[in-house]
Amino acid sequence: MKKLFPFIAVLLLSAGIHAQKVVFTDAAQFPVYGKISEKTKTRYERLPAHLEGVSRKDVWRLGRKSAGLYIRFRSNSTSIHAKWQSLYNNYQNHMTDTGTRGLDLYALVDGEWKAVAPGRPTTKGVNQHAIIRNMAPQDREYMLYLSLYDGVKSLEIGVDEGAYIEQPAVASPSQEKPIVMYGTSILQGGCASRPGMAYTNIIGRRFNREVFNLGFSGNARLDLEIAELMATVKDPGVFILDYVPNSTEERIREAGETFFRILRKAHPHVPVIFVEAPIFPRTAFDTKLRDEVIGRNREQKALFKRLKKAGEKRIYYVEAEGMLGEDGDASVDGSHFTDLGNYRYVEHIMPVLRKALRCK
Repeated sequence: MKKLFPFIAVLLLSAGIHAQKVVFTDAAQFPVYGKISEKTKTRYERLPAHLEGVSRKDVWRLGRKSAGLYIRFRSNSTSIHAKWQSLYNNYQNHMTDTGTRGLDLYALVDGEWKAVAPGRPTTKGVNQHAIIRNMAPQDREYMLYLSLYDGVKSLEIGVDEGAYIEQPAVASPSQEKPIVMYGTSILQGGCASRPGMAYTNIIGRRFNREVFNLGFSGNARLDLEIAELMATVKDPGVFILDYVPNSTEERIREAGETFFRILRKAHPHVPVIFVEAPIFPRTAFDTKLRDEVIGRNREQKALFKRLKKAGEKRIYYVEAEGMLGEDGDASVDGSHFTDLGNYRYVEHIMPVLRKALRCK
């Protein structure tokens, strides 16, 4: 029996380490970024409340998902925990739960945002997860990305008892000249393994700028009220239009220029980037899809050429060729991006985006 005492003592000591009391704070006390308007029905959604009943039902429902939103805070805690409730308790058979309705924690290290660990959903009620433990007790700036394919009804952040959690002290990512992106399920974040790997969020870290994610799964159909919302952004750095996979040739002909003109009227000198639909891996075998992608991209190019001919100066174009590579590994299901696909997309669009933003 005496021989068991040291073993039991070790177990108790180990349990004591992980039993340290955690104090939770409502994340409503900390700034949330990635929202064009603060006048939303609840805090963690993207579309202003006045669009309910104006936008199509699918667009409105998708706009309540928290893709691209993130919380900023500062703490010296040795552990960071999260407790949150999802809006829809969504599940998708081609996307991880962590990406769909999880969270993703980043820390600012030597001026760069580094991934710490994701907040993994645990139940279909209130999720609670110890995102990271056993850190050195030092001051750190944090960014917590919210779910890509679900909404967040409530969110609390937990730290060690006795540690502080307070407002961020560093203005990063910068809110000056934000990047405004409109597009499809892929832009919304499908199918990144965790929120930080969505290409909109990668771009935000690369350029150290706030990004507004207006991705609407299956519903980027050039709804003009979305252009009007984009036009309300104060002093945007660039608009990126990546709607082609969801918009038919007819819809691009019918509404593409009108959508653009709403942005241009509000912001005469802000660059606008038109993006083609990716050449999905599936198009190597699905001839119907291949013809659709070719036709839609052809119509997008025709729109761009018309605008150039009309005298538009600050417009740019990203072609699909070379966007995803040739190995087929950039897609989960033949269409939606893996993390590799998100990375390749960013690398592909970066030269044009840098030029549009006049970055070196």
